[in-house]
Amino acid sequence: MKARVKWIDGVAMLGESGSGHGVVMDGPPDLGGRNLGVRPMEMLLIGMGGCTQFDVLLILRKARQDVTDCVVELEAERAATDPKVFTRIHAHFILSGRDLDPRRVEKAIQLSAEKYCSASIMLGATATVTHDFEIRET
Repeated sequence: MKARVKWIDGVAMLGESGSGHGVVMDGPPDLGGRNLGVRPMEMLLIGMGGCTQFDVLLILRKARQDVTDCVVELEAERAATDPKVFTRIHAHFILSGRDLDPRRVEKAIQLSAEKYCSASIMLGATATVTHDFEIRET
């Protein structure tokens, strides 16, 4: 896997993935940014959310669960001093579908957290990572 980060101006950067996609990152105005994009640490949190959602959806599809929507809401706390690593991350899954089995949903989230989601497992080295979910019938 490869990536490239190109400085634009101030503290704005263009991140480019090896697969050819780009994203603008920037800092807050008080640190020289112009608020043009997400913060790099926000990108890390978003990446974890995408990684775990990918796993959960794949596991639930294999379990023949009829998922029609999935949102992962993430909330994190960081250390007060440098390095300001994540110390706590909570992922709240909101799954919509028809006749979703709560046991299968719980198992899918557990498998992602403990076995498949590289991002969650890596961030879990410094942060307490927790999960919960709700199911909405469609």
